[in-house]
Amino acid sequence: MATIVSFHAHPDDESIATGGVLRKAADEGHRTVLVSATHGERGEIPEGFLAEGEQLASRRIAETRAAAEVLGVSRVEFLGYEDSGMVMGEAMQDESNFAPNAFWTASVEEAAERLATILREEQADVLTCYDEHGGYGHPDHIQVHRVGMLAAKLAGTPRVYQATQNRDQVLKAMREYAERSGAENFEPPAEIGMPEAELTTEVDVREYAGAKRAAMRAHASQIAEDSFFLAMPEEDFLRAFGTEWFIRVGTPAGISESDLLTGL
Repeated sequence: MATIVSFHAHPDDESIATGGVLRKAADEGHRTVLVSATHGERGEIPEGFLAEGEQLASRRIAETRAAAEVLGVSRVEFLGYEDSGMVMGEAMQDESNFAPNAFWTASVEEAAERLATILREEQADVLTCYDEHGGYGHPDHIQVHRVGMLAAKLAGTPRVYQATQNRDQVLKAMREYAERSGAENFEPPAEIGMPEAELTTEVDVREYAGAKRAAMRAHASQIAEDSFFLAMPEEDFLRAFGTEWFIRVGTPAGISESDLLTGL
């Protein structure tokens, strides 16, 4: 049995990015640990969604634990930082990114030591974090990359995988959708995932898509029933989320793996 620690920025990120590999690992008898840097305090919710006096952070903590149960996660931890909001790109100097205890401007060394403590306690064999631009440029996701990479070094965690997306496939799917829908002047995002040539690991998680979608559904404050994630037909969901992509640190580029725990 091996132990995999999956490190994410906010509640719900774990279900979207690594829900499949977490459920797969749990079903195969491995120990899975989920660590979230923040409580997702700045998430957007519909008016009247929370009960009187209820705080969004508390709701999102509960949602994370519910999603973790669906995914078979053995332990859930929060590093205790605050969500830095959705301000990205050149605007990352926005005051919301510098709020007290915001993850984006936290000490990387301090945050890495908090995560390394968990890695040591668990004697983790594998850590997942994000690619160097956090998948799509979100400041907290970029910080997950920085903190995760340092924490693995501090704790001596032998395998590190950067969760990402296959940029080539995502852009192809976006262009095809734009053509079908008649969208004009389609401008694909500049930063999303990494080129396929730079990836190392392609994990088929279609068998676990039901659990992955149920885990997303547990995050009701952020993922509504009519959202992109839950409203799409099953076939489209499998196409979009039935594969999870990674870069294994220290491994030559080029897809050569289909699992994170091979040999463990």
